Amino acid sequence: MPVLHRTTARSALMVLALVVLGPSFGRPAPSAREPFALGPIVAFPGDSVSGFLTVPEKADPGTVIPVTVMHGLKPGPVLALVAGVHGYEYPPILALYRLRDIIDPTELAGTVLMIHVANVPAFLKRIIYYNPLDWKNLNRVFPGDPEGSFSQRLAHVLTRDIVDRCDALVDMHCGDGNEALIPYSYWMISGREDLDQKSKDMVLAFGLKHIIIDVTRTRDPKDSKYLGNTAVLRGKPAITTESGLLGGTEEKYVALNVRGVLSLMRHLGMLDGSPEPVEDPVWIDHYEVLTSPDTGLFQPLAEMGHWVRKGQKLGTVCDLLGRNITPVLAPFDGILLYIIATPPISRGEPVAEVGRIKQ
Repeated sequence: MPVLHRTTARSALMVLALVVLGPSFGRPAPSAREPFALGPIVAFPGDSVSGFLTVPEKADPGTVIPVTVMHGLKPGPVLALVAGVHGYEYPPILALYRLRDIIDPTELAGTVLMIHVANVPAFLKRIIYYNPLDWKNLNRVFPGDPEGSFSQRLAHVLTRDIVDRCDALVDMHCGDGNEALIPYSYWMISGREDLDQKSKDMVLAFGLKHIIIDVTRTRDPKDSKYLGNTAVLRGKPAITTESGLLGGTEEKYVALNVRGVLSLMRHLGMLDGSPEPVEDPVWIDHYEVLTSPDTGLFQPLAEMGHWVRKGQKLGTVCDLLGRNITPVLAPFDGILLYIIATPPISRGEPVAEVGRIKQ
């Protein structure tokens, strides 16, 4: 598939000069900042170029990943912004398309890698959690396998071309099509003081008020499972953000993602101006995802963002005949970070997440 370029004003002038003055005009001097190549995409300093990375076909189909490379005139970090790992999570996806048009690469220090929709088949089919080609959850199969099934190959391409090429990463999520969710972030603890401090600074700069201190992620780099965790285990500061809910496209959630990215880029020195970090973060030092005991229908009985007490009934699950009603109870006192708000539920799937506020 051909690479699609969004030509900047600077690029247009260079094209005109190449026609008038010949091909030697516009070549960077030996000491100039080098172009940034990502697969078939090549961005020169001051340019923004959009195109596709390819996941090759094997026993099952392949796909493309739409990306934009914004390569600043000045040196700086390489920041990866990844949306659409889950294809039914729209606000981060819309935010990255908006950010592509907001950010001027001629005023940028460093390089931004925008992965607009990481999981195109799930996005086009409007499927929560899973991929329709192998029915795996992409955010459970990192770092991937180049010879594996579709999701594993997709995870491998994202690991090789994005995680390994960046200096910092934001894995941008929101409530999936079935999840009523308050905005919050994950600060993943690696055990490396320097790396953890960088990630902490990033999560504060992004600006979402509720922050999970996550010590639960696997430390096995061969089975890192999650995109953000894959970056952390490879020595890259990374955060995971959640802003949006129920497959919606509400402007306030798109705007939260846009604001968070711009604040983070200012914190990293990539854009002029001061960051807007969260002033009164609510730290969550323990969380638990509750899963369904049966397949059938879930009825929520509590609201996202509300305080719940240990043993409180958060909802009920019944089978497909409406029988065998089983309550889902809060495991401890805390805040309800999200709850499933649509009836279909399968055994073992999440129904709610409760977070304990750090005292």
